[in-house]
Amino acid sequence: MSDVATTTTDSAGGTAVERTAIDRSVIDRTGEALVLVEGLTKSFQHMGETLEVLRGIDLNIYGGEVLSIVGASGAGKSTLMHCLGTLDLPTTGKIRLAGEDLTSMGNARLAKVRNRHIGFVFQFHHLLPEFTAVENVMMPGLIQGRPKAEMEKRGKALLDEVGMSHRGSHRPGELSGGEQQRVAIARSVVLGPKLLLADEPTGNLDTATSEAIHQLFFDINREHGTTIVVVTHNIAFAKSMPRVVTMRDGRVIQDDRSDNDAFRAPANAEATD
Repeated sequence: MSDVATTTTDSAGGTAVERTAIDRSVIDRTGEALVLVEGLTKSFQHMGETLEVLRGIDLNIYGGEVLSIVGASGAGKSTLMHCLGTLDLPTTGKIRLAGEDLTSMGNARLAKVRNRHIGFVFQFHHLLPEFTAVENVMMPGLIQGRPKAEMEKRGKALLDEVGMSHRGSHRPGELSGGEQQRVAIARSVVLGPKLLLADEPTGNLDTATSEAIHQLFFDINREHGTTIVVVTHNIAFAKSMPRVVTMRDGRVIQDDRSDNDAFRAPANAEATD
């Protein structure tokens, strides 16, 4: 597969934005969306008052898409991502992943879906300090009881993909912040998840390292067809993506898709976001 650069105009600032275009064959343009979010709300009780964080989110995410979610602090971005990843449950509304209603599942079933079909990358890498890089990458499969030889082979291949094959025997304390995040990204896709969720994945990294990590997400999408959703405050990174979803006060207020046809939802799909 190949990718090309497309230049679009930033409607907010009028500046040219370079977007990394994903080969159109990656996008699953048949059938329903991989992720369907309908009427999603989330509220919390705080000192006797109800705090509404999500106020009716409708969002479709298609297989093979790469998109960012942006917005000011408190907009509800991370809460939405936690609900998408089944780390938190919405107050009302539905989330469907590959046709399955996540909001109707029990905890045991949710855990299985989360472990098998959803990968996570956070601002902090959460690597296990007593294990080597390759062992950290292998860990999700080992927890599932998969053969060690199979997971070691897979782990080494993924470390090679993220440029860390030479550091496989090193423990996290011997790696730089960028190297640790590369290992964390390899770990997040070791089981071949349908959906990869990243919450401020480069928030603690310098500019040059951040740009290299950003490119890794596009590489993973291109090589594996993984659907990727990134919450980020990095506007340049967000706008490099073919789709940018902007949130404010718990709602989606803008959904900007690249003009490149490869990033559009199927023509017969309803626009719910």
